[in-house]
Amino acid sequence: MKKILLMLLFVSFFGSCSFRGTKEISMEPVQEFQIEKYLGQWYEIARLPNWFEKDLINVTATYEFLNNGKVKVTNEGYNTRKKKYSKVTGMARFAGPQNIGHLKVTFFWPFYADYKIIELDRERYRYALVASSSKYLWILSKSPQLDEKTTDMLVNKAELFGFEVGKLYFTPQD
Repeated sequence: MKKILLMLLFVSFFGSCSFRGTKEISMEPVQEFQIEKYLGQWYEIARLPNWFEKDLINVTATYEFLNNGKVKVTNEGYNTRKKKYSKVTGMARFAGPQNIGHLKVTFFWPFYADYKIIELDRERYRYALVASSSKYLWILSKSPQLDEKTTDMLVNKAELFGFEVGKLYFTPQD
């Protein structure tokens, strides 16, 4: 029961709960996406506040490509209120062709969330702007810190997409 409650609390690190077929956000995901370059650990630089990450700092997401074509997703963070690390593992599948940065993520089947990579460092895959709906947004980096110029560029892009960037929470990474 405790495990189920924990999973419900972390239904999705990258989006709100939705059943398949729910209307998707209008932002177009990146094209010419390469999952091999995207795999590994990402650090959360900033996020729009959400209930499933409340009180979390040092947040990371790790992606591992599986033989069945799916992606294992492991989200971790330190809960400052509970004074301990939280971890949840889910699965993602491509929403369409694998060269488009749009996945569907589940941490508690049959609930899925969109995972749309709407901006990406196409050369080295060192930063990404990810959205799940118009209310869920993350700035991710392959390193715990992201330079101010790149962060500002991603915040500006998010604002162009219509996100309330004034509400962004910049996640501490120790």
